[in-house]
Amino acid sequence: MRRRVVVTGMGMLTPVGADTESSWTALQEGRSGVGPITLFNASGLATRIAGEVSGFRLSDYRTDAARWADYTRTSLMALAAGTLAMKDSGLQESRVDPGRFGVYLGSGEGQQDFDRFVDLVHTSTSEGRVDSSRFTSRGAQFLHPTAEADQEHGGPAGHLAAVFQAQGPNSTCQTACAASAQAIGEATELIRLGDADVMLAGGTHSMVHPLGLTGFILLTAMSTRNEEPRTASRPFDADRDGFVLGEGGGLLVLEELEHARARGARIHGEVVGYSSTADAFRLTDSHESGRGAVMAMRGALADAGLNPLEVGYINAHGTSTPSNDTIETLAIKQVFGDYAYKVPISSTKSMTGHLVSAGGAVEAITCLLAMRDEVLPPTINLNNPDPDCDLDYIPHVARRRRVDVALSNSFGFGGQNSVLVLRRFSA
Repeated sequence: MRRRVVVTGMGMLTPVGADTESSWTALQEGRSGVGPITLFNASGLATRIAGEVSGFRLSDYRTDAARWADYTRTSLMALAAGTLAMKDSGLQESRVDPGRFGVYLGSGEGQQDFDRFVDLVHTSTSEGRVDSSRFTSRGAQFLHPTAEADQEHGGPAGHLAAVFQAQGPNSTCQTACAASAQAIGEATELIRLGDADVMLAGGTHSMVHPLGLTGFILLTAMSTRNEEPRTASRPFDADRDGFVLGEGGGLLVLEELEHARARGARIHGEVVGYSSTADAFRLTDSHESGRGAVMAMRGALADAGLNPLEVGYINAHGTSTPSNDTIETLAIKQVFGDYAYKVPISSTKSMTGHLVSAGGAVEAITCLLAMRDEVLPPTINLNNPDPDCDLDYIPHVARRRRVDVALSNSFGFGGQNSVLVLRRFSA
């Protein structure tokens, strides 16, 4: 028998809340966290809105915040979400073998001080060309060494390991929007295989900076509803015009069942299924047939030993882009057949925006909370449903319903697909 993996700790901070419970309350109430960008001057960009974690300060989560003053926002949010999850788990007060405790994180790039970087480019430019020698030499003077080192994608996972003395497996997943869901799935596999007893897994990301937005704007993937930010993210709506970038962090403490029982841990739920696939198609588009998403959903259900009729709720990837929402709808129909029209589905990105590498973890936590409280969060801004997106997307208002099994979809740029199946815990 393979080892069972349960969730004993949860921590998230999102554009709709500074912690797990405040975020969950806002999601139930259908509140949007999208607004004008305040983290930098976005006045010259086509998209000037995002989902920011308003007023974020690490000192609200940790007493050693001053130590981390020079680190990037992505790392700081990892520390905040990890601290919330560890506190929730009770592991800080319990004995755990450091060598059997690991970290698996989906995360993105850090970010330098953009104004400082622009100054560096400007002072290194002569006659319209950047002098690479001058850029290199002056960079050593202009750029902050800690922030520069924290560009490394694996930095946040290393920080979490050091803070919580997790000396076991340590990995970072780089599969874009699927990263944190994949990190949870791979961490689950490590526990199942006996390579660890406890894993801190999930994701963190902040791309709300000039370079982060510019790339997506060039791909014409983002909404330009700058005058109505709270209604800009509208998954499955016929008038959707792109996704809204968000930021945040979501971490789970995953634990082998008997290890959790031995210390009397509170169990939030169980990770029973996971699958990861690739569309093997294009960098920015899912395959028109939805083949990668179909394989991932079927694979996760097979891993869980469940059939589609046992799923009570789907947290959709639901980005609010024209292609994603249509293809995801098609994929759900292929996996669930006639039941696709009966299973409740929602996209919480309609409220948070797209948290990129943190999205899957936040949405997995949302599934666990939905099962706990028997409330399914809504898809807001679904005012004019797309005829090609004709499933039950829980429009506008949360729905009371007991759910024992939830499926969480995460599909990333590059054709990455990761699906998790979560279940209400029962002995």
